[in-house]
Amino acid sequence: MRARLFPRLRAWLTSDDPTSRAQARCGRACHAWLRFMENRPAVAGLMIILTLLTVAAAAPALAPFAPNTPDLQNRLLPMGGAHWLGTDELGRDILSRIIHGARLTLYVVFLVASIAAPIGLIVGTVSGYAGGWADRVLMRVTDVFLAFPKLILALALVSALGPGIENAVIAIAVTSWPAYARIARAETLTCRRAGFIQAVRLQGATPFRIIRGHIIPLCAPSLIVRVTLDMAGIILTAAGLGFLGLGAQPPLPEWGAMISSGRKFLLDQWWVATMPGVAIFLVSLGFNLLGDGLRDLLDPAEGGR
Repeated sequence: MRARLFPRLRAWLTSDDPTSRAQARCGRACHAWLRFMENRPAVAGLMIILTLLTVAAAAPALAPFAPNTPDLQNRLLPMGGAHWLGTDELGRDILSRIIHGARLTLYVVFLVASIAAPIGLIVGTVSGYAGGWADRVLMRVTDVFLAFPKLILALALVSALGPGIENAVIAIAVTSWPAYARIARAETLTCRRAGFIQAVRLQGATPFRIIRGHIIPLCAPSLIVRVTLDMAGIILTAAGLGFLGLGAQPPLPEWGAMISSGRKFLLDQWWVATMPGVAIFLVSLGFNLLGDGLRDLLDPAEGGR
């Protein structure tokens, strides 16, 4: 029965003449997935991110030791034995701290994305659709934020708000939304004079309904790609704040803070700072590869290649 089911399902998904809206949507999703699977770097990036999600979800079960419990008798042990990645200056298992640090990394990344992306999307679509003085005011505010380097502005905000992971999230989100607003505005300017938008307007639709029901869905693919690509930068910014002592505070196993505490032992006990750095590199690489794959998939100009 299974042998008969899968060919029928595949034929139903790949049909060139769908008989229902549901079949058409499922068919588009199937074709998109097949194109995505042909992009090996993107698949590798997806596997890295799925591994990160799995590790973060199962951190208590995967970590061999408690991440914050000191053991001074086993401080600065090299890799091997019971401690696969060695121990730090307080005898804490580095592998366990990296595993639990994956939770903090995902917490920062997804919280920043869920704050900055909607703000940028709303500002950009309203600015591009309204035009006039609203466009000028919103874009000048956006330019003010873009005028400062993101890390410098984040440092200033965290210094004003005080160190802590929540304040770091707020600071990174405040510095991230202008880029999304610019992208949403450009997409809105492209499609606001399209024929179907004019038809909806003639039918009596309000600007709010047009923006919510038509403009925002058109801007979403470009924004998703940009958010995915920016996640690597968010991780690096969060790690930089943690390295400077302005992000997650001890004894939380944040990767940037782990590098900061291990830099004193870099020449002799190199693994203390190197292993968290490798984790940051791999996760950043995974988000970049996945973002490139989504760009090729969602960008119509790239999709035809």
